Amino acid sequence: MNYWLVKSEPFKFSWDTFVSKGGDMWDGVRNYAARNNLKAMKEGDLVFFYHSNEGLEIVGLAKVTKEHYPDPTADDPKWVVVDLVPVKKLNKPVSLAQIKADPVLQQMAIVRLSRLSVSPVTPTEFDRVMDLADEN
Repeated sequence: MNYWLVKSEPFKFSWDTFVSKGGDMWDGVRNYAARNNLKAMKEGDLVFFYHSNEGLEIVGLAKVTKEHYPDPTADDPKWVVVDLVPVKKLNKPVSLAQIKADPVLQQMAIVRLSRLSVSPVTPTEFDRVMDLADEN
């Protein structure tokens, strides 16, 4: 199993909206590195849901239910989407400030590649974020 992080601006698509829909396709990615990360996602992989711009925190955990397929919102078939469903809201959101201050998480992609909307998370980083969220 692999772990990932996706970013969404809450005023456009929040965790609560995601939950109310019961999941959705993750569309609109137009960055090659983020697209390659979507292509690497496998069914069953776990995904942190991060509120960007407002909140700046990981708020929930989702799961990949369908691997990449062409993005129906794009004119070019090179762009892809995956389907995600919510697993759970984290007991405590984990802020970007917490991530940056934690020695275990300082090399996390969200710190090093802050503009990337879909990024990998190592197993060690995943476990540490879950600890910070009081999930273990």
